[in-house]
Amino acid sequence: MKSHAQVVVIGGGVVGCSVLFHLARAGWTDVVLLERDELTSGSTWHAAGGMHTINGDPNVAKLQKYTIELYKEIEALSGQATGVHITGGVLLAATEARMDWLRGVVAKGRYLGLDLEEISAEEAHRLMPLLDPKQFVGAVRNSEDGHLDPSGVTHAYAKAARKLGAEVERFTKVEDIQQQADGTWRVITNKGEVVAEHVVNAGGLWAREVGRMVGLELPVLAMEHMYLITEDMPEVAEVNRTTGKEVIHAVDFDGELYLRQERGGMLMGTYEKANKPWSEFSTPWNFGHELLEPDIDRIAPSLEVGFRHFPAFQNTGIKQIINGPFTFAPDGNPLVGPVRGLPGFWVACGVMAGFSQGGGVGLALSNWMIHGDPGFDIFAMDVARYGDWASMRYTNAKVRENYSRRFSIRFPNEELPAGRPLRTTPIYDLLAARGAQFGVAFGLEVPLWYAPQGAKDEFSWRRSSDFTHVAKEVTTVRERVGLGEISSYAKYRVTGEGAEAWLDGMLACKLPKPGRMTLAPMLKEDGKLIGDFSLARLDDGEWLILGSGIAEQYHMRWFEQHLPADGSVRVEALGLKLTGLSIAGPKARDVMAKVARDDVSSAAFPFMAIRRMDIGMTPCIVGRVSYTGDLGYEIWMAPEYQRHVFQTLLEAGEEFGIGLFGGRALNALRLEKNYGSWAREYRPIYGPVEAGLDRFVAYSKEADFIGKQAALAERKAGGKYRLRAFVMEAVDADVIGDEAIWHGGTVVGWVTSGGYAHNARKSVALGYVPKEVADAVSGFEIELLGRRNKAEVQCTPLFDSARQFNRVLL
Repeated sequence: MKSHAQVVVIGGGVVGCSVLFHLARAGWTDVVLLERDELTSGSTWHAAGGMHTINGDPNVAKLQKYTIELYKEIEALSGQATGVHITGGVLLAATEARMDWLRGVVAKGRYLGLDLEEISAEEAHRLMPLLDPKQFVGAVRNSEDGHLDPSGVTHAYAKAARKLGAEVERFTKVEDIQQQADGTWRVITNKGEVVAEHVVNAGGLWAREVGRMVGLELPVLAMEHMYLITEDMPEVAEVNRTTGKEVIHAVDFDGELYLRQERGGMLMGTYEKANKPWSEFSTPWNFGHELLEPDIDRIAPSLEVGFRHFPAFQNTGIKQIINGPFTFAPDGNPLVGPVRGLPGFWVACGVMAGFSQGGGVGLALSNWMIHGDPGFDIFAMDVARYGDWASMRYTNAKVRENYSRRFSIRFPNEELPAGRPLRTTPIYDLLAARGAQFGVAFGLEVPLWYAPQGAKDEFSWRRSSDFTHVAKEVTTVRERVGLGEISSYAKYRVTGEGAEAWLDGMLACKLPKPGRMTLAPMLKEDGKLIGDFSLARLDDGEWLILGSGIAEQYHMRWFEQHLPADGSVRVEALGLKLTGLSIAGPKARDVMAKVARDDVSSAAFPFMAIRRMDIGMTPCIVGRVSYTGDLGYEIWMAPEYQRHVFQTLLEAGEEFGIGLFGGRALNALRLEKNYGSWAREYRPIYGPVEAGLDRFVAYSKEADFIGKQAALAERKAGGKYRLRAFVMEAVDADVIGDEAIWHGGTVVGWVTSGGYAHNARKSVALGYVPKEVADAVSGFEIELLGRRNKAEVQCTPLFDSARQFNRVLL
């Protein structure tokens, strides 16, 4: 075994071998994979081997499509058969609500290049004769589903990597990992040590144990997962005889089942409600090519549904039940990327769908390591989407919930209860007492809307029970004054003698003067957006950055990677050390005048001003800005003061008709101003010209900010896309994101977010279209629930279009 390497990959499952292959293919051949046993030991060898392109996040779906297309390449390069069978498949709906969801899947597929088609239950039966069409209301045909040989694929990755110069060391158990003073890593094994610049934790079932070697507790948990294999079935033989093909895949979402042919029989797997974690606290190192004891009683309810939906199973015997552990993150997506605070340490774990996602994970991670960027928008897989709050018990609760709901519908307005409440603000109870219905952002409870007694969310793809109540909150803001809780924003304090110069190089905007705020795009080296902030410069020289709460770890990782080594700049994520409230509406200044000693007139405290001032008896930081587009103020205070400020504002605003508003009203309000938000309109695949943020980029400033040259090139060339706001004809539902945008009978773009703008009484969608059609006002359609709705570009905001934009990041 070599003593030094550029990269050590830990774990010889499909993900680790994919990472090794992609690094070697990209030219990093001084890489070695360490596997404690034989390749595929762990979860890989007993996987059902299915593969599919469908994913709730279209960016992940793109990587799944890449993974499936990659298998031909690694088979040819390695000479190792992968056993890939592209059979196609059907996604089945037993309810109209599920069919609505599948129609959304088809719409996504249009702009992702996936071959999907809505079909009837009878057509699904023709394609997959084992199902009973009377049990379903419809289906979607997918031509790219299939299955493979898990061992063959893993060895193909490994052999291909070896041919490119990489090395694989089997039966080499990693026992410790230590970072040295020069930043390199000592990887200590039972066969000696390897010193590496980079370490990749692709430990699978042992990812937690590998993470703990460097002081990292990863939010992953293994779950027992069962599938059965039947005896040979005459119905299968008949399909094979009459079609000359295998029985196609089927996913029965309402039955929580997946099926495919296995030799002369069928394989049926289930994500049962009565699920069971495996080895909750630590994984035994001696676990290998072993299976767990089957528990048919636990999956019996799912099998009963399966035998009803697929009657042929009633007449066959079960040859084998496979029960093995697979690891999951709390939301079911992988954990990928560099770990904040551990330079050179990377993770690629929690990849439960390894044969659909493993190739994409390997590609993204190798790009990230070599080029400093994954090359895709993979925030849905980024390890930075979780913070320290994702404890072991939280992970256990959310993984069990996710597993039990893997094939369940997640409606747009549905909030899942497991692991909650966890993080709360000091006024959580006061908001709850006033009817707050909460969602969650980065583990923090956030009020979405306020329900009168007896009202609650009714989950639906269409406008639901909250609709009229959210409309009243919008009216309160637009006509009087609304009070909102905004502690979910990320807050960063920047100090030090080098802070100004550092910010000038990090952010693409012109820096504000003392007592002022500005919009601050942050770019990557390729000129694409990696952040979208409000930057405030307080009079005492302290800088405050406000951003998206869900991206706190993501942005702190970026900030820390670029800090000067001399310690002249300090960045602190304030989290709930700073809580916030917002008031907005035409009476907002009247309320402020009652609670603040400072002069808050327009002349003394103009738009985008910020200063320290007392609100009631409380020292606060107040900015003259609002994401609603109204006259408004954001007020920040230490958490011990939030209750006092909240009650002070309510009392002062009573005479002006003050009312509470939540996140859903805020969404309706910002849509009337065409305001975008991070992770929806602003993502690391768009440039500032494409996103409409170029007016905030100081192209001519002297500082050579990150991405400046690429941004100048984008401005000259014009980019590929344009963000546009649309008003669409809608009946009883509104877009939520990822719907297809048509123009001239062709799919040209995609929706990033939208909803109903209650004040304007219009359905609004924001989305990207090619610049060649972006200036057309008409001719657009937006596909929603299987129907193409006429849409027109809204060139000017629906609300108060004459006012200067005063967007602050949500």
